[in-house]
Amino acid sequence: MRLLLDTHILLWSLLEPRRLSQHLTVELENADNELWISPISVWEIAVLAERRRILIDCPDHQKWIRDALARVPLREAPVNHEVALQSRSIDLEHQDPADRFIAATALVYDLVLVTADKRLLESEQVRTLPY
Repeated sequence: MRLLLDTHILLWSLLEPRRLSQHLTVELENADNELWISPISVWEIAVLAERRRILIDCPDHQKWIRDALARVPLREAPVNHEVALQSRSIDLEHQDPADRFIAATALVYDLVLVTADKRLLESEQVRTLPY
């Protein structure tokens, strides 16, 4: 399976793995699965760290993020013009731009979005895997 990790799923896997279900942990550790990330998630993590909404044991947040991403076998799904266009037509009831870009990324790259976000799980367009 090709799995796109929502921002909080990536954070939980790095900082609080006990929050993930056993089923999801197995899927994330399955070598047959590809793990993908959107640059939007990297941006969200940086913002959360800067605002101290997540606590990171490193004064240099960007270094911590780079080091964390280097430890996890993730593929990057670039934000391109098709992702931008899809972000505006996706069937989400809310306008959160990060959620829209991440969901659109899953659509454009044919990825299964791993999320705990109820609003994203309710999308009929995006294939999802709950946490």
